[in-house]
Amino acid sequence: MYDSPQKSNYELLGSMWFKLRAVEKNNSHSSNWSLRMQFIESHMLLIAASGKGWITVDGRYFELRAGSAYVCTPGQLVEASMQDSGERGLYVVRFDVFEQPGLPAEQERNVPLGRNMRFPIAGEVVVSSMIVISALCEAMAKSMRSEDHMQRLRGQIECYELLYSLLRDGQRVLDNNAEAELELAKSYIEQHYREDLTIEQLAKEAGISSRHFIRLFKQRYGCSAIEYLSRYRIGQAQELMRPHHDYQLKDIASYVGYQDEVYFRRKFKQVTGTPPAAFMRNARQKIVAFHASTIGNLLALNITPYAAPADHPWVEYYRRKYETNAVLPLAKDDDAKIEQIESDNPDFIIGLEGFSSSETQKKLDRITSTYFVPWLENDWRMHLELIAKKLGKSAEAEVWLGRYERKVAAVREQTKSLLYNERLLIVRISRKNISVLANRSLGEVFYDDLHILPATEVDRGLNDQQLTREELVHTDADRLLLIVDEDAQSQATWQDLRQAESWGSMKPVRNKRIDHLPPYPWTEYTAFTQDLVLDEVLKFWRNRA
Repeated sequence: MYDSPQKSNYELLGSMWFKLRAVEKNNSHSSNWSLRMQFIESHMLLIAASGKGWITVDGRYFELRAGSAYVCTPGQLVEASMQDSGERGLYVVRFDVFEQPGLPAEQERNVPLGRNMRFPIAGEVVVSSMIVISALCEAMAKSMRSEDHMQRLRGQIECYELLYSLLRDGQRVLDNNAEAELELAKSYIEQHYREDLTIEQLAKEAGISSRHFIRLFKQRYGCSAIEYLSRYRIGQAQELMRPHHDYQLKDIASYVGYQDEVYFRRKFKQVTGTPPAAFMRNARQKIVAFHASTIGNLLALNITPYAAPADHPWVEYYRRKYETNAVLPLAKDDDAKIEQIESDNPDFIIGLEGFSSSETQKKLDRITSTYFVPWLENDWRMHLELIAKKLGKSAEAEVWLGRYERKVAAVREQTKSLLYNERLLIVRISRKNISVLANRSLGEVFYDDLHILPATEVDRGLNDQQLTREELVHTDADRLLLIVDEDAQSQATWQDLRQAESWGSMKPVRNKRIDHLPPYPWTEYTAFTQDLVLDEVLKFWRNRA
């Protein structure tokens, strides 16, 4: 996507000129249409008024759907096909975009059009009224076939109207395309983090100007690209500092892209809150997660537990970042756990108050230093801070929480426009129960951190609010986030609910505003899970807002 270093895409519209080249239509009289793979020289707009097909742009496949338009830009390698273009057909509009130099009005008449430009949006645009768009395309085709110069001029005017409609409908597409390009740049950082990367390089990977890239990256991820590079490098360094490695600090620094060891030490402390030597010393500690719900808080403090309950679902979200194969699997029974732990001489045991008997706690106290987090009296932030204090990692907790709050601000800004004035209900179906998740759960991220409106039926004063089937289907929620446990009884409750006649009348069902999450790790109440929600939330809704 083209972006001027001086003006935004929409600011450039005042100096853009459009020239319509051709309008073609394929309809039911010729149901199959195809475009052989070719580099296109002008902008090409495919408008699917009806029917279905596909398009590949620079090797990337997209579906051509009725009610949508697809903008291809000069220089792209394009191939497309419509197997059944339906009654209203497919329109193919080719046009050029130029920039008029900004000169005084009395001089402009003698100045030729400036260099070719890119249309401000590219990719798919879901149009608000295909009837209006189709009528404009029909009128353009008729005008351009005429030999009357006035009629052909009218065709150019109708082209401007068409492009105006697309720009109006495509404002969200700019953000979506920018997000895809930013993901490419982020992936590039993760693949080339050992190299000396610059903003100019990363902006080039994203296909946008440096100024635009700087603003969008921070808006999307809550930190600058250079800050993300530093954090990623330090994260890789931390993995090399684990006990099963035996590298010198200067070698680790060089490997992750820092040739100056002193600068690496300073950057490491800035990112993690602790000096590298202290991190390496702490990493050698054997810290046991006696209860599964302490794991997420240990991970946020860069501690992979030495031992943890075997029945904890180490799902892909964990494996993506942490080596879970090295964790000693603990038995389900407390006495068996104690026997395992005692034989391995751990340095510290972290558990949850109220989840084991006082006798169990006494036995653990006799083994080593033990801390049982007061679970019910505090929220997840306090849980993290309390554990950090006991383990001498308060600085790490402070850094982590500061980063979390910056990420919250960035995600909140984006969800504000996606979910403006919409009410959200988060429920979990567990066996025969329909529970509202509002406090000590996902609800705190969505309702407290992101400021999304809860459905009227949500009672934030209750920690265990239950709904009947009738109460659920009559809620005023605009969106429903649903978690169904994996056991047979929970699945049967869900099937019964879906088959109920009243289910189809529920607003989120009618408007296709239901999203599903697996039970794990989303139902855990830890720093790790809350942070994970922020990473994933925009993926739920960005393309279906």
